[in-house]
Amino acid sequence: MNSLLKFSRGVDWLNGQIGKYVIWLILASTVISGVNATVRKIFNVSSNAWLEIQWYLFAAAFLVAAGYTLLNQEHVKIDVVSGRLSKRAQIWIDLIGFAFFLTPVCLAVLWYGVPFFLQGFRSGEMSNNAGGLIRWPVYLMMPLGFGLLLLQGLSEFIKRIAFLQGRIADPTHKPVEKTPEEELVEAIRRQTEAEAAAAAANGGNNNKPKAG
Repeated sequence: MNSLLKFSRGVDWLNGQIGKYVIWLILASTVISGVNATVRKIFNVSSNAWLEIQWYLFAAAFLVAAGYTLLNQEHVKIDVVSGRLSKRAQIWIDLIGFAFFLTPVCLAVLWYGVPFFLQGFRSGEMSNNAGGLIRWPVYLMMPLGFGLLLLQGLSEFIKRIAFLQGRIADPTHKPVEKTPEEELVEAIRRQTEAEAAAAAANGGNNNKPKAG
């Protein structure tokens, strides 16, 4: 189990590092979209390559970051039933989900996705749109993304088994962190309280009788 936990930590590190950099693809896609729209409106000039690179980048961010999303437990869950169960029951539900749903789906996508990518790579398939891009880079995102998701699923499976054996703490526990909006509200509340306290202090000083 120690070697498996070491493997799990390595997978967590890998997807954690990938997630830190993949987020920049969203920014790049947004900037390209804005610049492309501006140029099209002002100069009446456009290119299918710039249009396609936007969804290339978005597809890459969505697929490659799937493992990072699972690492941070941000995939959509239906907790109406499982939320009422004990922690061990919830862990068992996760284990069943990883073993019988996530893993088979990832393997199926890899089974069909790798040959699909290799075919596009060997043929040099290009977009059907005039001035479009070569297709194999976006085809690569499918096996790459689901491969990383499969690795993260294995990591999560190992961590949950280790938890049931009492070897590690609850891997599903997420530290409660305030959102930027909540931090802003908290800062405003503190500032309002400070201003109210200062006003009350000044009012008290003004109400003191003056020495004759």
